[in-house]
Amino acid sequence: MSECLQIRPTFGGPHPVDILAFADAQLLDIAGPLQVFASANDLLRAAGRPSAYATRVLAREAPLVTTSSGLALAASPLAGVRESQGSLIVSGGRGVHAAADDPALLNWLRGRVGGGRICSVCTGAFLLAAAGILDGRRAVTHWKHVERLARSYPAIRVEADPLFIEDGDVWTSAGVTAGIDLALALVERDQGATLALAVARSLVVFLKRPGGQAQFSQTLSMQTRADGFADLHAWVEGHLDEDLSVARLARRAAMSERSFRRHYAEATGTTPARMVERLRVEAARILLDGSGVSLKEMARRLGFGGEEKLRRSFQRQLGVTPSDYRQRFAASAFNGGDGVPARTKNRRLA
Repeated sequence: MSECLQIRPTFGGPHPVDILAFADAQLLDIAGPLQVFASANDLLRAAGRPSAYATRVLAREAPLVTTSSGLALAASPLAGVRESQGSLIVSGGRGVHAAADDPALLNWLRGRVGGGRICSVCTGAFLLAAAGILDGRRAVTHWKHVERLARSYPAIRVEADPLFIEDGDVWTSAGVTAGIDLALALVERDQGATLALAVARSLVVFLKRPGGQAQFSQTLSMQTRADGFADLHAWVEGHLDEDLSVARLARRAAMSERSFRRHYAEATGTTPARMVERLRVEAARILLDGSGVSLKEMARRLGFGGEEKLRRSFQRQLGVTPSDYRQRFAASAFNGGDGVPARTKNRRLA
């Protein structure tokens, strides 16, 4: 627990964090960040330190606001919070455009400018955009809504891939669970990496997730799209250690190689070789998350043909090396780990 004393204090008392909700807000946009700050407080108190955050949910509909899931949340009214010097996190969800048509809410948001950090989760960026807060800034939103944000608000420099963007005192994050990534980044900025990593481990998430939202959306899309190749993808996942050449895949799909290449590219927007690499890297990622398998054995099991090819593929797909990926779940002083220093365990996969 000695590392706990190294957390840097940045506030004279709990830092106020307000999360703005509205009718039909996305529940996880609210609950995800809230839990990050609550877990940070729990870990600090367990280490004999005072809480770092004072959180509350705010809504025009107070005292109860109903999210798009049907769950109603207790909320405080907006009145009297303009002078807050803390952080404001604006949720997203299907009700965001109706909220953006509320002049009183937009004026309230403008009144928060200069009073601390202003952040958005997912489509919450549309609410900040409607208030003019994102004009001239870089911003991100859910990958499905990036084009709409850019088209509707040309004064914003919209980016598609980042999980979150910090532009001065304004932060925006990508789709839904990226609100957790953003909240972890805020904890790291405020209290240091030790606490942020401990929170990430307690929630079983990445402190710094590899890859951008485009990479994650592409992988999910490949697994679920109705393009006629779902059965082939499922078969490939079960035969990653085998020859997965275009010739064999074409035979499996009952097509000529030329026809298979053409139809596959038209249906998926990628090549068979890239599909195979993605699925192999995904399998390697899962092994790295929860096993002590060496890279040599992993490369053999998954058909990479060698450790170096595994490393290159992993770097290309996720933007990190296998060893760096593994270290994102390194043991922290806050939860005691398993008694084995993380750097010792990671040597097996370096």
